[in-house]
Amino acid sequence: MDKSLGKTICWTPTWKKAHEGIGLEHLLLTETNADSVVLGIDEERGPFRLVYRLSWDTGWQLHSAELSLVTERSFDSIALRTDGKGRWEDGAGRRLAELDGCRDIDIWPTPFTNSFPIRRRLLAIGERQEFRMAWVDGLDLTVRPQPQRYTRLSESMYLFESLDGSSFQAELPVDEDSIVLDYPGLFQRVKVV
Repeated sequence: MDKSLGKTICWTPTWKKAHEGIGLEHLLLTETNADSVVLGIDEERGPFRLVYRLSWDTGWQLHSAELSLVTERSFDSIALRTDGKGRWEDGAGRRLAELDGCRDIDIWPTPFTNSFPIRRRLLAIGERQEFRMAWVDGLDLTVRPQPQRYTRLSESMYLFESLDGSSFQAELPVDEDSIVLDYPGLFQRVKVV
């Protein structure tokens, strides 16, 4: 049985030192679904609440994503669907051709979605793999393709590299279920139930 069934995981954001310790992600995780609320403060937008719901199959191939964002000035939402083979559409059924080839989703701001390529494609230690991600800016509710690379450094450590020209990289420790523990400088896990 998958140990991630029925977990509640919490992370606190650490990316803004002025607001460190203010905010929380509360994720309810089952075998094929995630339901999460992210509370935080963004320098430009101020306080926000991001809610996302994801569903996937038992092989961690994503099928749908629904996100809603509340700020002091606005409320907005988006819905995405994928066939698991790299074809995407929006909530109204319009094809999103720019996302062709994206098999996984990566949502900012959460460390959880980094677990999709790690769980879906088990790498041997020392092995690296490039992925074309549907990258969602949860504070703008925009989506675009983004190339990323994951390298398995040890049994429980992966090197994440953004291949968008930013040179961003981070070493991501994972738990026994390959769910990201901490994201150095961005998120710290505070609770699992």
